[in-house]
Amino acid sequence: MLRMIAWRLAGLVVTLLAVSVVIFLVMDVLPGDPAAIMLGTSARPDTLAALRLELGLDQPLPLRFAAWIGGVLTGDLGTSTTYGGPVAGLILDRLGVTLPLALMAIVLSVALALPLGILAASRRGSAWDLLATGVAQIGVAMPNFWVGILLILVFASTLGIMPSGGFPGWDAGIPPALAALALPAIALALPQAGVLTRVTRSAVLDVLHEDFVRTARAKGLTKRAALWRHAVPNALLPVVTVVGLQFTFLIAGAVLVENVFGLPGLGRLALQALQQRDLVVMQDVVLLLAALVIVVNFLVDLSYLVLDPRLRASA
Repeated sequence: MLRMIAWRLAGLVVTLLAVSVVIFLVMDVLPGDPAAIMLGTSARPDTLAALRLELGLDQPLPLRFAAWIGGVLTGDLGTSTTYGGPVAGLILDRLGVTLPLALMAIVLSVALALPLGILAASRRGSAWDLLATGVAQIGVAMPNFWVGILLILVFASTLGIMPSGGFPGWDAGIPPALAALALPAIALALPQAGVLTRVTRSAVLDVLHEDFVRTARAKGLTKRAALWRHAVPNALLPVVTVVGLQFTFLIAGAVLVENVFGLPGLGRLALQALQQRDLVVMQDVVLLLAALVIVVNFLVDLSYLVLDPRLRASA
């Protein structure tokens, strides 16, 4: 098993390197002068020349890539031309909002979806099945930003029991910070819970028709015991895969919800960098998001070894 993990780690490193090359080349081949894109076409020639020198645009492409990767490995992500500060500090501040938001959303999604999906599968064709699948379908059909607007109208504007937006910071205390993230987390979790409910239902139904479940029932095991001892553990692999994909989506795709609630998250930083033509921030944020996706997929692969004894035996 250790050899398999070592191979996966090597594949992780190679993938990260390949992704960094692609990101750097895409940013480099964008039409127009990067300095002119950042400063605008009305910038003075001496200002453009100074920015090109600061960004190292006068150096050959391999040297610029090596300098960028060296900075990433040492924690020096460059300086933002818009904010005038280190990009690493900007990203760390935004991660302090986006990561807790994504964790809260994925916990809510799993807490809603797993019971609904298992209930629907165990009582296929019943009223509970129709109710669970109907709720899941409604959740899938609702855009998360629209859910966020509804939550603001109901719980902030009408009832006044939750903040409508903004983030006080973790220095203000954990309860106020969690209260500011509660409605955005619900807005992100509900559509994802709809998808996960359908996946859980399908996975459990597939396992319930396997021979080993029928054998367990033939040996006298009750329906409930066969469900929880055999069907649910063996149905977790596709569920874990979807949860990993949803977590990366919640980190990289929460830009709309962050803008609806005015949260200073990573998605909003990427959008502001795009609007303000801050290519330094854009390049680093895209690399970070890609790295998070790759790392989460790696952790999902490792979880297969824990959940499936057959994989452990083959490893």
